[in-house]
Amino acid sequence: MKRYLLLQIVILIVLFSTDFSQAGYRETFEKEFMLSPWSIAKGETSACIQCHTSDDMGPEMHEITRQWKDSWHAKNNISCHDCHGGAPEDASMSMMHQRGFKGSPQDSDIPEFCGSCHIAILDNYLKSGHGKTFCDAAEGPSCVTCHGSHNIQQANMDIINEQLCSQCHTYERAKEMKQALFIVENKLSSVEESLAHLQMLGINVDDQEKSFFRTHLEFRALFHSIDVEAVRVKSSDYTQKLEIIESKIDDSFNKLAYRRNFSAYLFLLFIGLSIVVFLLSKSYEQK
Repeated sequence: MKRYLLLQIVILIVLFSTDFSQAGYRETFEKEFMLSPWSIAKGETSACIQCHTSDDMGPEMHEITRQWKDSWHAKNNISCHDCHGGAPEDASMSMMHQRGFKGSPQDSDIPEFCGSCHIAILDNYLKSGHGKTFCDAAEGPSCVTCHGSHNIQQANMDIINEQLCSQCHTYERAKEMKQALFIVENKLSSVEESLAHLQMLGINVDDQEKSFFRTHLEFRALFHSIDVEAVRVKSSDYTQKLEIIESKIDDSFNKLAYRRNFSAYLFLLFIGLSIVVFLLSKSYEQK
């Protein structure tokens, strides 16, 4: 009987340890190492944040850090020094130009300032009507006009709206661009949600995420050309790329369903074996 009991315990461990341990590891890793944008490294606090949130600073400085905390930059661990330079680990050196401190850019420098990271987007922007107007007239739509400065959110179609676009021109042209983006944008949102769901379940989707990131980035760069016809022509290409990613996501969901069904089958088999062992042991005792 002891042998049968030990066998049952081993089967239970195999059935229920794998999936949950993987998910638990991912959750712990993200909490401890990936989701701490207030830190420049584990255990280190940014001098920029400490200073801007101190009682010595006025409400406008507090608002800057509040907006940043809620931004897409913060969610992706892009902190103050990543844009403004300086030494965030050392308050005495944090604003020293010798340590790379750049401060806030002049209005005319904003595209190059943001473009130091968003290179492909900058190239398309400078070739666009927006970029040419800005460079020629030293005024007009720059990055912060549409995206804001510290409260930057993930780019989506909501940014194309009559209230914002009609500040510079009629909304009709912008509406054409929004319609051209519609199919691919919906597909991007759908794939992103599916990837997030798989991650939550503890499934490794690194390859799919890399493909999605490249496709997403290329499409965002194309949009900044403000070329409606180019977006229409390229939309089918990006839709096909996203459908390939979707097929891989579907495979992951199918494998997950198979594993769950197989686990349920093993569990039922375990219950059946337990009943058989119990009946055999009773039969043996009666003899």
